[in-house]
Amino acid sequence: MGKNKKKAKKIAEAEHDLVGSVAAAAERKPIALLGAASEIADQPPLVALSLATIAAGLVLRRRDVTRTGARMLLAHALATGGKTILKRSVDRARPGRALMDGEAKVGAGKGASDTEFNSFPSGHTAGAVSVAEAVARTTPQLALPARTSAAAIAGVQLPRGAHYPTDVAIGALIGWTAERIAGVIVDAAERRIDRAREQRTEGAALAEAEAHPS
Repeated sequence: MGKNKKKAKKIAEAEHDLVGSVAAAAERKPIALLGAASEIADQPPLVALSLATIAAGLVLRRRDVTRTGARMLLAHALATGGKTILKRSVDRARPGRALMDGEAKVGAGKGASDTEFNSFPSGHTAGAVSVAEAVARTTPQLALPARTSAAAIAGVQLPRGAHYPTDVAIGALIGWTAERIAGVIVDAAERRIDRAREQRTEGAALAEAEAHPS
């Protein structure tokens, strides 16, 4: 266990030496603006976007839109759960904080509520990728803008001093995996709904035939 802890610390220090100084640009206006814009990938906005998509599908009676919204919402929920588990398991100082302290702190999670020490993994990246992938998989014509937006949100986490590359990479992996799981669940649920509808239709047709025999 001690060897693993030392190894993790060495990796964290090496990564900070390599890219940590990029966080010094966080206060520059362009980076600050991009960082603020990336807050759209925070949990409340993504949940709201997913629910709005479901509502739009129901109002417009567009099953494909409703399916997209459901997949977005479930993918985001799974990604949120996955990143939360890891954040509670690993305490890591964010790049900006590490620059202030002069030390890239990392260790086993202690359940600290201080957000300056829960850099790993990137929740914004996990959420953005999960929702973007849901859109891309269900609406191919929107795949490019969705994935480009997610990539931009992930990329800006470095200069804004919020995350290291490994934080972002693992966050993206969590989001991608969550979306694939969500897709399997949503597709299975849709098949069950279709079968139930078919059975009801067949039952109604049989009852009608019995009530009015030729």
